[in-house]
Amino acid sequence: MPEGDSVFRICAELHGALADRVLTRANLRVPAHATADLAGRRVLEVVPRGKHLLTRIDGGLTLHTHLRMDGRWRLYSTGERWTGGAAHQIRVVLGNAARTAVGYRLPVVELMPTCDEHKAVGHLGPDLLGPDWDAARALRRLSDDPLRPLALALLDQRNLAGIGNVYANELCFLGRVSPWTPFGEVPRPDRLLELAHRVMELNRLRPGHTTTGDTHPDRRHWVYGRAGRPCRRCGTRITRSTIGSPPQQRVVFWCRNCQPGPAVPVSP
Repeated sequence: MPEGDSVFRICAELHGALADRVLTRANLRVPAHATADLAGRRVLEVVPRGKHLLTRIDGGLTLHTHLRMDGRWRLYSTGERWTGGAAHQIRVVLGNAARTAVGYRLPVVELMPTCDEHKAVGHLGPDLLGPDWDAARALRRLSDDPLRPLALALLDQRNLAGIGNVYANELCFLGRVSPWTPFGEVPRPDRLLELAHRVMELNRLRPGHTTTGDTHPDRRHWVYGRAGRPCRRCGTRITRSTIGSPPQQRVVFWCRNCQPGPAVPVSP
């Protein structure tokens, strides 16, 4: 599932292509909205809310989409051949005289009154990349369950919105604690949230989720995806396991030397 900075970047691209332009083509290829007619309406803006995308359209309408694991948005020049996937995978088409946005395999497509957006995203915590970012409120939400493992607490979008598995793993490393460390035992969690905000801000308009400061594809991360390789700090072999229970189970990577605290047996 894309991290919040990836969604931010996608929204920026969609906004640049669609905002303040009249839709000449608009197809919502999902049963609930197959008959909706948006052609002739102007797109006002495309904004992110955590990992959710909100396309606001004049007349008080919002198209709410979410990528989850398989969804993708692709932009084309109007009239250009669409090459992002098979025709049956297309869920949304939004086009104007110059550009066309095509949503493939989108698992969430909802057309709603803009005043009802809270029904789709009101449960989310403060957005790390949003105008509502409030570190103190995020800290209070996280602290409500002090026994919850840090990695799972960071991944819970109700606590703070935007962190995915890459950042959850990297932040545990940067905080020098095991992913299984209860949140209530994390030293200076306020600093960890400041770091999360700073790192995502730096990455919001570039790909790769870089946390090391090095944008080379093989040197972007401290631990994520590096099982069996030496820790960049101490040389200890990075280990891999899982945390949580299905269907919310996630893969975790960590350095046993740099990240002291509780752990579980390593996956083969």
